[in-house]
Amino acid sequence: MSTAYRIPDEFKTRRYCLRRVATGDASAIFKSYAADTAVTRHLGWRPHRDSSVTEDFVKTVAEEWRTGKGFPLVVFPRADPDNLIGMFHPHVGRFKVNYGYVLAERAWGYGCATEVLSWLVEHAIAHPTIHRTEAFCDVDNRASSRVMEKVGMTREGLLRRYFLHPNVSKTPRDCFMYAKV
Repeated sequence: MSTAYRIPDEFKTRRYCLRRVATGDASAIFKSYAADTAVTRHLGWRPHRDSSVTEDFVKTVAEEWRTGKGFPLVVFPRADPDNLIGMFHPHVGRFKVNYGYVLAERAWGYGCATEVLSWLVEHAIAHPTIHRTEAFCDVDNRASSRVMEKVGMTREGLLRRYFLHPNVSKTPRDCFMYAKV
């Protein structure tokens, strides 16, 4: 019997350092992206009004490591290791991993999402219990669609009224599902 899928507490890609989120990261997350309306536009949560919302969020997701259901990771450029620029959040199911991610606006357009998501997808697919990696995005989020295509995920289809993006609409939005198997 093989062991359950897990992600290392810390790892590096060519240009980025990632590590397990800690409760002490809440202030940096809030300042970096959590209150930014442009960053949160296509996410499933509203911009944080104050740092206490971010603190509560970080406490909740940090607990996912213990259960093995999720592995929220904060990301920093290797050249600037004190500059928190985002979070990647793999969620693990019985045989699959679903990814969510967010980057501060100042980190957009430099290939961070592609580089890190590539590492995460390849790491998951290499594990004997993982048979599918997936992510979805709002139909209007062309940047995320492009990232998923660059990492080798295939657009499987359109999911009608699939997910609520409260910064775009009060009703669920259509999304594209991408996967690599």
